[in-house]
Amino acid sequence: MAKKQYAFYPGCSSQLKASASNYLTSTNAMCKTLDIQLTEIPDWNCCGASISYTGAGELTRHVLNARNFALAEKHLPGQSVVATCAACWLNARESKEKLDVDHDFMAKANEALKEAGLQYQGKAPVKHMVEVLIEDFGYEALAKPVVKPLEGIKFAGYVGCQTNRPFGIAGESFENPVYLDKLVETVGAEPIPEYEQKVTCCGGALAFSEPDKSQKQIRDIVEAAYDHGADMIVTPCPLCQANVEVYQSEINRKQGTRLAMPVTYYSQLMTVAYGGSAKEAGLDGHLIQPTKLQALAGR
Repeated sequence: MAKKQYAFYPGCSSQLKASASNYLTSTNAMCKTLDIQLTEIPDWNCCGASISYTGAGELTRHVLNARNFALAEKHLPGQSVVATCAACWLNARESKEKLDVDHDFMAKANEALKEAGLQYQGKAPVKHMVEVLIEDFGYEALAKPVVKPLEGIKFAGYVGCQTNRPFGIAGESFENPVYLDKLVETVGAEPIPEYEQKVTCCGGALAFSEPDKSQKQIRDIVEAAYDHGADMIVTPCPLCQANVEVYQSEINRKQGTRLAMPVTYYSQLMTVAYGGSAKEAGLDGHLIQPTKLQALAGR
């Protein structure tokens, strides 16, 4: 039996050939080393983070997540629900708080879930994978499997806004969370504690409706990383990763800049540090190649 077992909610972006499939690849490799068993929630549905605020009422939006919770409670009793996507985690946490506090609302949600033969009982905690690493393992335990320290690589820890507010990671400052810096140190790399853009929104919600505003955010995030001598940005959020990586070429085309900053996931750093290959770390899934990390993985 695995050391730790969780009901896994992968979310839409981590599916095969989706935008964050390399995040899932590296997470699986990292979890194998740490003896973590992630069991996918059977028949899970989208959390609704990208559309439900505009296209559905409050009950509909929260019932989407209540269904996932109920499925986890039914098929994987006693296990915490774990998400790797910051948007999924934030949306699920909001739903859980609403359902658990408002008993009348919970009753309405369960009335809707009856149609699927399900009932939400409020038993399963909801965690981001980062919370699992920090709270259930701790930095010292995470450092023990390191066989290939990421020495000589400097990372700007870009937390973004979704794992920071309103819930945040336990014990962390909203203004200056340091868990990514600590994870970077854990794998033997160099963090940039003074990186001032670490909790700035990447503008993902504005990427299509107001691209100039979104791209201004991205340019600030990337240029600040350059200013501090970073080799790469590391993030816990697939939307931040995609937005900050993908639009650098568009900013270059429009503004004459020469941005080419790789944007990686913490799980990729850990996989490489644990001795994983570039493929196991999902390093083949980037538009801007993280060459220093790839080189280290190939040794």
